[in-house]
Amino acid sequence: MHVHRTDPAYGAEVLSLAHVDHLLTETAIRAPAVRVARNGSVLPESSFTRGGSLAGKPLTGLVDPVRLMRLHDEGATIVLQGLQRYWSPVGDLVAELELELGHPCQANAYLTPPGAQGFAVHSDSHDVFVLQTHGTKMWEVHGEGGPGDLLLEPGVVAYLPTGTPHAARAQESVSLHLTIGINQLTWRSLLTREVGRLLAEVPDEHLPAGYLTDPARLADGLGEHLAAVADAVRHLDPAALAAAQAEGFLAGRPPRLAGALLDRDALARGILADTRLRRRRGHPCELVDDGDTVRVLIGDRALRVPARVRPALEHVATHHELTPAALAPLDVESALVLCRRLVREGLLEVAR
Repeated sequence: MHVHRTDPAYGAEVLSLAHVDHLLTETAIRAPAVRVARNGSVLPESSFTRGGSLAGKPLTGLVDPVRLMRLHDEGATIVLQGLQRYWSPVGDLVAELELELGHPCQANAYLTPPGAQGFAVHSDSHDVFVLQTHGTKMWEVHGEGGPGDLLLEPGVVAYLPTGTPHAARAQESVSLHLTIGINQLTWRSLLTREVGRLLAEVPDEHLPAGYLTDPARLADGLGEHLAAVADAVRHLDPAALAAAQAEGFLAGRPPRLAGALLDRDALARGILADTRLRRRRGHPCELVDDGDTVRVLIGDRALRVPARVRPALEHVATHHELTPAALAPLDVESALVLCRRLVREGLLEVAR
């Protein structure tokens, strides 16, 4: 376990008690985005949800704030699951962490009443970062020397490696913390994928009859297939596979388009050579040369642009904020054309 201290206000900027109140009481949030646990057991969704309708069609799993708050008053912990999908500040944090680590991440939040404990001692199948954003929570963390106590308060971040047994109890006030899970990509999964592709090329023919009493009937064919697979593995190009892994990860991130309507309105009114533009948070901007074009990996997809604009794209990739006039050696009109496209695609946003 590792503990880090940061600005206590940071956690509240990402997810405050007021933010959670808004999500639970003012929006049409639905299960399974919300889960409820008490005394170590997960409660059925029917205990805190209701039905409804929209445009004459039924909706199920709508969180009933009255029933939910009653359960919370009785000591239940409210869990907001997959927050990166519907709360932008958490989505920004998770997206940026994914680009730093190269591993998919997800975020849950835990709202626990004073003195309550949502879950018994347990361990997670992935590494986690825990950020306390409101109140305090006493964590029981088990290590080689046995269990130890760690008080989390706003500004304290804890890192728990995979398999670390832990439990946590809120103190005198309601506790809110954010847990970011790292869904690790492993050497085994990478090799399984690549070797599995080679194994798929082995003919799917029947084994010869009679091998039960004479296993030697399998030896020649088995040797040939093993030698062919081994030879194919030896000819795999590690550099090419590594590049493909990186590109596949970068091109497989979820879309991030918060503010897209505002950006389109700004484009309709016109952007100028000195208009301030910003890289959208959590968006990669990796350039891959491909003949007379460059592929720009921006997250959920790749853009293809002429190779002559690569120097301008390098400026975009290395600056958080920029103006079209800074994109040398492009002339102003060409820079505006490129910037308008990058804004429409979501890599850049118009500073507001």
